[in-house]
Amino acid sequence: MNTDQDTLEVDVRNAVEQGHDIQEMVRQLTLRKISARSLDLASLRQIADSVVRGARSAVQHELNLSAAQTETARSQLKLAVAGLEGALAQLACAARLTVEEATSRAQQFSSVDLSRARADLEGVEQLFLDTLQTSAAASRNTADEILHDLAAHARTHGTDIGAQVKETLAVFTHQLGTAGHAQAAAGLHLAQAGTDLLRQIGAGILSGLADHIKPDKPLPEKEGSVSLAHRRGEAG
Repeated sequence: MNTDQDTLEVDVRNAVEQGHDIQEMVRQLTLRKISARSLDLASLRQIADSVVRGARSAVQHELNLSAAQTETARSQLKLAVAGLEGALAQLACAARLTVEEATSRAQQFSSVDLSRARADLEGVEQLFLDTLQTSAAASRNTADEILHDLAAHARTHGTDIGAQVKETLAVFTHQLGTAGHAQAAAGLHLAQAGTDLLRQIGAGILSGLADHIKPDKPLPEKEGSVSLAHRRGEAG
């Protein structure tokens, strides 16, 4: 693990151990790291792994103590995972709003950049689920059982990440339908403008572009999708 990811893991562990606004703190830590990295699945996977490792290490000791302390630790771990879910959902929302806002200004992104971003976004929900499952498979202690239950519940009922990604992909697909014609007409100018897509998404994550996606304003529920923040007492 590199120093960058080690710092994120420590920051998440400290946030969970402090026990104040865990979901929001983890969401913000995750978003800051996402906005500073390249927006691809490999980077997102490293970030998600660090978040889960930090949260798990923060509660590991308490899970072996009294029943009351164990229940508190369970709640803390679930809130941390909900923060990660919220951050990844906000990434998908920021991607959609970035393209919609550009369209309203008559700006077009290249089909190459749209296709690349769409391919990565398609894998974000599975990345989230795989991170929980892989972390749970590392050993068979109480923390890993909680993560396993969260992963199983999310696979069955869906996630807010999936709901946001679905909306975003619909916008990207529509834009791809027109990007080819526009690119042929605009030539190199459009291709150059298109290189801005990932940078604009990263900037939008922290600029407030998708700031309505946050824990104090619950993620929009879709049929069959239940936020981890709202179901934190169900699993485990």
